[in-house]
Amino acid sequence: MNNTVRITSGIYRGRVISTPGKKTHPMGDRERLALFNMISNYLPGARVLDAYAGSGALGIEAISRGAERVVFVEKSHDAAKCISNNLKTLSIDSGEVLNKKVEEYDTGENFNVIVADPPYDEYEPDGAAHLAQFLKNNGIFVLSHPGEAPKIDGLSLKTSKKYAGATISVYVKE
Repeated sequence: MNNTVRITSGIYRGRVISTPGKKTHPMGDRERLALFNMISNYLPGARVLDAYAGSGALGIEAISRGAERVVFVEKSHDAAKCISNNLKTLSIDSGEVLNKKVEEYDTGENFNVIVADPPYDEYEPDGAAHLAQFLKNNGIFVLSHPGEAPKIDGLSLKTSKKYAGATISVYVKE
């Protein structure tokens, strides 16, 4: 199994980061590139929450494209450690790693962009919907999920695109 992911764009384009191994399944390069092309205008100077962070690839892509700060939330201790190591390897100091379940995440901080790529075998729309409360007005919420785009209270679906077995849905808080 490949235990690395290549950053697809921005200042870290081409750099390789580690993945925690079999416990996570990083989003493919094609899907990641499509996702960030959809939201690239929202990233410069943004505060980003990377939920179900795994290797941290989505948050690191956001930093690579100009995000000011990223909070990584990951329940697996090994994966959280992997994210910390990836940030250190790339000399990124604008990331904070929190080792906890997304459903238990609670903060006074609000974000311009939230990206959520939950494991599909554990996917619960309510878990992802919990995060919507931390989104600023006019903020973007990106959810990778199986099947049809779920309705999320307080958010409007902007676009939804299918990639193989995954769907990437982008919501806005108005």
